[in-house]
Amino acid sequence: MVRGQVQGVGFRPAVWRIATELGLSGQVRNTGDGVEIRLWGAAVDRFAERLRREAPALARIDLIDRTPIDGPAPDDFTIVASSGGVMRAAVTPDVVTCPACAAEIRDPGARRHRYGFTNCTDCGPRFSIVRSAPYDRDRTTMREFTMCADCRGEYENPADRRFHAQPIACPVCGPQVWIERLGTAPEVPETKDPIEAAAETLRMGGILAIKGIGGFHLACDATDAAAVGRLRARKRRRGKAFALMAHDITVIRRYALVSDDEERALVGSAAPIVLLKAGGTALPDAVAPGLDRLGFMLPMSPLHQLLLQDMPRPVVMTSGNISGHPQCTDNDVARRHLADVADVALMHDRDIANRIEDSVVRVDLGRPRLLRRARGYVPAPLSLPDGFDAGTRVLALGGELKNTFCLTRGGQAILSQHMGDLENAATSDDVRHNLALYRDLFDHDPDVIAVDMHPDYLSAKDGRALAAEAGLPLVEVQHHHAHIGACTAENGWPLDAGPVLGIAMDGLGYAPDGTVWGGEFLACDYAGFRRLASVKPVALPGGTAAVREPWRNAYAQIAAGMGWDAFAQAYRRTEALARLAASPRATLDSMIAKGINAPLSSSCGRLFDAAAAFCGLAWDAQQYEGEAAMLLEAAMNETALAEPAGSAYRFAVAEADSLPVIDPAPVWQALLDDLRDGKPVGVVSARFHRGLAAAIVAMAGRLSGGDLDYRTVVLSGGCFQNQTLFTLVHQGLEADGVRVLSHTDVPANDGGLALGQAVVALATRQRGQTCA
Repeated sequence: MVRGQVQGVGFRPAVWRIATELGLSGQVRNTGDGVEIRLWGAAVDRFAERLRREAPALARIDLIDRTPIDGPAPDDFTIVASSGGVMRAAVTPDVVTCPACAAEIRDPGARRHRYGFTNCTDCGPRFSIVRSAPYDRDRTTMREFTMCADCRGEYENPADRRFHAQPIACPVCGPQVWIERLGTAPEVPETKDPIEAAAETLRMGGILAIKGIGGFHLACDATDAAAVGRLRARKRRRGKAFALMAHDITVIRRYALVSDDEERALVGSAAPIVLLKAGGTALPDAVAPGLDRLGFMLPMSPLHQLLLQDMPRPVVMTSGNISGHPQCTDNDVARRHLADVADVALMHDRDIANRIEDSVVRVDLGRPRLLRRARGYVPAPLSLPDGFDAGTRVLALGGELKNTFCLTRGGQAILSQHMGDLENAATSDDVRHNLALYRDLFDHDPDVIAVDMHPDYLSAKDGRALAAEAGLPLVEVQHHHAHIGACTAENGWPLDAGPVLGIAMDGLGYAPDGTVWGGEFLACDYAGFRRLASVKPVALPGGTAAVREPWRNAYAQIAAGMGWDAFAQAYRRTEALARLAASPRATLDSMIAKGINAPLSSSCGRLFDAAAAFCGLAWDAQQYEGEAAMLLEAAMNETALAEPAGSAYRFAVAEADSLPVIDPAPVWQALLDDLRDGKPVGVVSARFHRGLAAAIVAMAGRLSGGDLDYRTVVLSGGCFQNQTLFTLVHQGLEADGVRVLSHTDVPANDGGLALGQAVVALATRQRGQTCA
C-alpha cells in the first residue's frame, strides 16, 4: 500500500512498467487509502527500491506498507478498477501543460494540433475537475465526454503516456471551445478558429473573458493603456494591481527583472503568479498603480498557450469577476456577471467542479514563498510535525480576510484554497460550498472545531454554530497564536520541542484582554502562549474606519506622541499639518478620550499606514487591503537602505502595563523633520523600514536575555509579506546567532491562520488544556 500524492500522476503505469520489467505478476489499483499493489515473484525487494527511485515526477511517496499475502500467483501484471473507501490518498493539484503536450499542440501533423484540452498523466487539470474520490474519470467533470476509439486505445495502453490519464481528450471526443459576444460589444472577429478570434480581440484592444482551469479570467493587451483603463473601470477594481501573463520568459524579461530562482518558480508545475521587480520597457501605470512589482505568470493550460502563442506582448490576466465577488466558473453565470465587463468570451463545455484562483509567489532570501495558496498547490497535504495525534480530526475555519479552512486527519493537514474576504456574502456562500466538498472528498467528520476568538468573525460564528449543532468541542484560538502555530507547523517543529519566540506583525487580531493586537512578541508552544512585548498600543479612532483611512492613524500617532499643539508649532508649513487641521479633530479627540469606537491597538500595520499618510500616500482611503504599506515600500530609495546605521529612525523602548513596548513616538518627529526639510519620500521610506526592523531585532534580543533563551524565533503575520521588513529582520536575527523559522508553503498572512488554529486545537486537546 503506497500513500502520498499517488493518484492522477501516472503512478499506476509506472508500477506496471517496473513490475513487468522485473517479471513480477500481480495487480495495481487506486483505493481510498492510496495505491494498492499486489505482487508475486522473486524481485519484490528490487521493485520497492525502483518504485521510490523511478516514481513519476509529480508523485510524492509518503509511506510504503508491506504485508505478506497468500494465494496463487496470477499469470501477468494488470491494472484493475479502483475501489472506494475512506479518502486518505492525496488529491493532486492542477498541473501546468508538460513539454510533450505543448509540442503536440504546435505540431500540424499531430492528432491534437491546436487542441486546447490536451493533457497526459504528467499534466493537466486534476483538483478543479474532481467531484469525489478516488480520482477516476467517472468521478470528474470528464464523465460527460465518451472517449473515442483512438483515445480509448491510448488510455488502455500501459506503454502510452496517456495510460489512465483521466482527463484524456481529443478534438473528436473531448470538450469543445467557442467564442461569443457579450453585452453590447461589436461583432466578434470573423475566423473559423475561435482561439484565433479571441487572440485578435486582444490585439484589437478588446477585453476578453476566457474560461480557464479553475475559473474565468479577464484579459486585455497590457501595453494598451486605454484597454487596461477600460478593464479597471468595468471590473470596478480601483487600485489593486492586475496579474499579467506572457507567452514565455523572453517576453517577461522585456518588462521585469527575473532571477534564476524566480524563473524556476515561473516554469514550475504550479505555474503561479510570481512577483517580479519592474524593469525594462514600462507598462501603463494602470497595470500596477504606484507599485514597483509586476505579477507575471506563464500559460498554465493549452488554451492559454494557444491564445498567446503569437502575442509578443504581455496581457492582463485577472480573475473573471466584479471586484469583491467570487471568480465566475459557470458559463451562464459568466454571461450574466461579465456582460458589462468583457466584449467577447472564449468558452468551453467542460465544467469546473471546484473554483480555484491563481497562486501568488514571491522569492525572498532565495526561497519561493506563497502569498496566496491556490491553483497548483491545493489540495496537496502538509505533514503534521512529530507528536501530533494522527487519529484526531480537526476542522479549523480560519479568519475573516483571505479565508481558508483546514482539515486534519491521519497525520496530515489539508489547507483549502484561498477563497477571499467573508464580508462579501457571495464569498461566504462559496466557503460553505467548498467546506461541504472537502468534507465529502476527504470523508472528514471532525472531532473538534477550531475558530478565531474574535466574537464577530463570520468564520468563528459558523464554527460555533457547527460545534453546538453537532455537540463537538470548540477551541477558540487567539489570532497571533494561530499565526505562530502555522509557521512552526509548516517548519516541522515537534509538538514537544518547547517554546519559541513568536514575532507576529500584522494588521489586527482580537486579544484576550478585549483590545486589538497586531505587533506581538509571544512565548509560544502549540498549546499556549504568553505575551512578552508588543508595539505600543495607540487608539484606532473610528475602529474599522481607521483601517480604511490612513490619515486617522497619522492623527492618532501624533495625539499619542507629541500632542497636537507641539505638532502644529513644529510643522506649521507642512502638508500633513494642513490636511490634519482640516480633519474632524474634535470628533476624534472625543472618541479617543471617551474610548468610544476607538479601541487601543498594537497593530504594526497601522504604523505603516501612518508613515504612508505622512508621506502623502493613500491619505484619504486605502482602495485595497495593505495599499498604503505597499505604496510606501514601492516608493523606497534602495540606495538609502545602505545609509549609515544612525540615519535609520529610532524607535524607543518603554513600559506599558508592565510589558516592554516598541514606542514609535520618536520616529514621527524624525520622519516629519525629514519631510519638512525636503528629504525625498524614498529616503524617508528606507529610514522607516530600517528603523522598524532594527527595533524588532533589538526587542527579540532583549527578550532572549536573562533566564529566557529563545534561540528559535518564528516570523509570521501579514506585515512580513513586506519584503524589505522581512529581509532586514530575518538577516538581523541570524546575525545575532538566532535560528529563524519563516513561511514558505503557507502564507504569512491570514491565509495561513486555519493551519495554526488546527495545530493549536490538536495540542490543546492532546494535553487536556484550555487554549490560552
